[in-house]
Amino acid sequence: MTIATIEHIETILVDLPTIRPHKLAMHTISQQTLVIIRVRCSDGIEGIGESTTVGGLSYAYESPESIKTNIDCHLAPALIGLAASNINAAMQRLDKVAKGNTFAKSGLESALLDAQGKRSGLAVSELLGGRVRDSLEVGWVLASGDTARDVDEAQRLLDLRRHRIFKVKVGAQPLEHDLKHVVAIKQALGDRASVRVDVNQHWNESQAIRGCRVLGDNGIDLIEQPLSRQDRAGQVRLNQRSPVPIMADESIESVEDAFNLAADGAASVFALKIAKNGGPRAVLRSAQIAEAAGIALYGATMLEGSIGTLASAHAFLTLRQVLWGTELFGPLLLTEEIVSEPPVYRDFALHVPDRPGLGVSLDEDRLRRLRRP
Repeated sequence: MTIATIEHIETILVDLPTIRPHKLAMHTISQQTLVIIRVRCSDGIEGIGESTTVGGLSYAYESPESIKTNIDCHLAPALIGLAASNINAAMQRLDKVAKGNTFAKSGLESALLDAQGKRSGLAVSELLGGRVRDSLEVGWVLASGDTARDVDEAQRLLDLRRHRIFKVKVGAQPLEHDLKHVVAIKQALGDRASVRVDVNQHWNESQAIRGCRVLGDNGIDLIEQPLSRQDRAGQVRLNQRSPVPIMADESIESVEDAFNLAADGAASVFALKIAKNGGPRAVLRSAQIAEAAGIALYGATMLEGSIGTLASAHAFLTLRQVLWGTELFGPLLLTEEIVSEPPVYRDFALHVPDRPGLGVSLDEDRLRRLRRP
């Protein structure tokens, strides 16, 4: 029996506008750049993956351009000729060739999983151990920065039964301004929705102590990464005294980070991102660490398009419990689509196909039109 090998890897940059400005504490996004990865194998099967980062270098250590360059020049050559079905060996080879580069590695692993799923006739979730659900509740991020606009947006999405979890981006404005903004949104939505905040590391410990108390007193359910990822001692102290659960996000740059955070007691919820862990298989290792430590899970996003979103979703479908839901809304933030069948969102959830691989295919005409020259 002939073993299929990896023959060719192509990376494509695709620039897609967003439906509105998306304001984070460190950056405002009006266009998202996807790195689309095509892995062609000797048996004629092609796997597709995606590597996407929020705000490029303003958020993380990789940008779309560096992801493409490092795949083209270093990672792809290391994979050519390897057995296409041995994803474990392929990813171990990449870890020897390059430190870090988790966004690039995640996209490559997703493409290899997609190809293997097509080859075996199985959905990626089955390759990862087997799905225990077919859909995932999906929240929405309110990030216009305007209170009235955010309230109107949330109420419209509630009425459409698209989202009932809302995360408010804060940190770019003075503390008191942000607190009033979030409290006003919660008061307007009442018990119809869960309201959370994401600080993106922009508070110091004294601000966080006050912020957590005020937000807890006003019904906010979850506070994401209020302190710098470097301030581990502060994270531990805040997690011990906050009346609201603290979620680690930027603090988790690797599976090793997940272990150290759990050991220190620095958070009570983990935001899982395949891009920051190095792929769907790696993020499940972080999830296992969290579960062993009694830490709850949340399925997070780097605002990927449809391919990256479904790669995350297939991993999250296998988890015993995703207590805090997910925010796999990336495709809904984009004005254009490059796949033939967009992901299905209804009744507050993302419904994940059980077709072979990721269950999605590229629309070649749209890809040609939207790819960066």
